[in-house]
Amino acid sequence: MHVRDEQAWWLEAAPGSDEDLEQRLAMASPSDTARGMFLRATLEAVRTLGDEEAVRCCQQASGEEKLVDFFVYPITANLRMVFAAARMLASHCGGFDEALRQLGYRAGESFLASAAGLALQFLAKGDAKRLVGNLPSAYRAAVSFGVRSVVWTGPTSGQFTMRREFMPYPFHEGLLLGVLGKVKARGARVYGHQLSTLESAYDVSWEA
Repeated sequence: MHVRDEQAWWLEAAPGSDEDLEQRLAMASPSDTARGMFLRATLEAVRTLGDEEAVRCCQQASGEEKLVDFFVYPITANLRMVFAAARMLASHCGGFDEALRQLGYRAGESFLASAAGLALQFLAKGDAKRLVGNLPSAYRAAVSFGVRSVVWTGPTSGQFTMRREFMPYPFHEGLLLGVLGKVKARGARVYGHQLSTLESAYDVSWEA
């Protein structure tokens, strides 16, 4: 057991379990939304790593018939789709967590191709530290929920914290690696851990 910031006891559900998904869904409100680009990135990853039948199953799990990159969709739709996709791809990727990392990596690539992602790259000018430092504000253009912050522990290392973030930490390990890959950060490493159902922290580093 772990103690959350709210001083409530938190018992971690098994990763990828129905209980894990239901806990996250229960904490979402109708105002918690994400851009369609994240759902579309999940479907493209499933199309690449799986097949069209898997794509149809994932879209059906989301409950959304049509996806547009810049439209907003309930985070519950995104959660259901990502969990369905990770379960389908688990055997191909070497486990549920690794499937989440692959999906997160694709989401990071999709985010960087968006208007917010292009603005982030412009501000970073190829510098990994500047890129990571500007990520919290860039996130706000893509999702309606959560608070993200960075504390630097060295010239090329820091801790990235996410509060009220619905995706499990392996998804964001992949997303952060995808973002760092865009600026060709050498030896990029991201190690995440779940602090509570909706809170996670990531040790991020790269070579100078």
